[in-house]
Amino acid sequence: MSLREHPRLKITTTAPGTFAGSLSGRRPMSGVLWGAVLLAALVASVLITVSIGPANLSPLQVLGSILRHLGLRPESFGAAVELTAIQDGIVWELRLPRLLTAALVGAGLAVSGAVMQALTRNPLADPYLLGLSSGASLGAVAVLLLGAAVLLPVAAFAGAMAAMVLTLGLASALGVITPTRTVLAGLAVSALASALASFIIFFSAQGDSYREVLSWMMGSLSAATWGSVAITGVAFALAGTPVVLSGRILDGFAFGDIAAAALGLNVTAIRWLLLGGTAILTGAMVSVSGSIGFVGLILPHAVRLLTGARHRALLPLSALAGALFMVWADTLARTLFDPREIPVGIITALLGAPVFIVMLWRWRNAS
Repeated sequence: MSLREHPRLKITTTAPGTFAGSLSGRRPMSGVLWGAVLLAALVASVLITVSIGPANLSPLQVLGSILRHLGLRPESFGAAVELTAIQDGIVWELRLPRLLTAALVGAGLAVSGAVMQALTRNPLADPYLLGLSSGASLGAVAVLLLGAAVLLPVAAFAGAMAAMVLTLGLASALGVITPTRTVLAGLAVSALASALASFIIFFSAQGDSYREVLSWMMGSLSAATWGSVAITGVAFALAGTPVVLSGRILDGFAFGDIAAAALGLNVTAIRWLLLGGTAILTGAMVSVSGSIGFVGLILPHAVRLLTGARHRALLPLSALAGALFMVWADTLARTLFDPREIPVGIITALLGAPVFIVMLWRWRNAS
């Protein structure tokens, strides 16, 4: 019997402790329709946000610049608007790669959060639950204080992977990998990595290195380039796409490991594979953006309120919602106090915390 045919999955599956749109009693809007709406909003947002800033550009000029660089004729799309070389450089070399990086980071963190919440059956789970953020921070802090900032993405990625291996290894050493053991192991690894990073900063940081370390730990996309787009794009294609396509399998975990095993799923192997995939995805995203909170925690819950808890729709819609959220969050970080720029992690926390409180309140009323 396939997962789709199983009678227990005929209902709107809701993992215990998660907030689902079905709680309101409304019939969820079609996932395909929501996907089309979010995709259109994302494309329009990229064109609009690239034009926002002191260079006085219009969305039509942005579209014309992009089409020319893609080898297309702007006239064919009604975007035959002239740009100076400086304006074209601002669009193609500065703002567009930064916003595409923001979109990919948001998509990766949101998908990872949705998967983490399903596998650990913990509504507060996010990509950093396994100590990935603390591990990446430890690696980044080490190279920044050594004066080797060029190695920051590599060091952050290596730190995140080391934390993931240590967490899963510790959980495995305690017995069969269960959600509770995984979460507890992640908390231990996170605390250890945070303590080591603080120790290194306390004894080594001097002068401007304090500011550089602090900026990275609060999350920033100010240094994003086309290389950042390549790193996050390849990571999402290789690790994110298989995870996004695992929705039907994750639905099998909605009623716990025993029910999933009864459906014929190899619970331990699937948990290892999906946790590994999300760890790789998160490590790649964190390596270029620094620590950005709330995206992986908030966006999956927000999408559940719209479409229900079925992961086949939840995962791709979370990716689109995460990308859309990060595009606007980074634009606010870049322009809100122009010419001064603030770390995007501050914006995501300021936006995410109130939204999470509202969702907690709705969940309380629904309960």
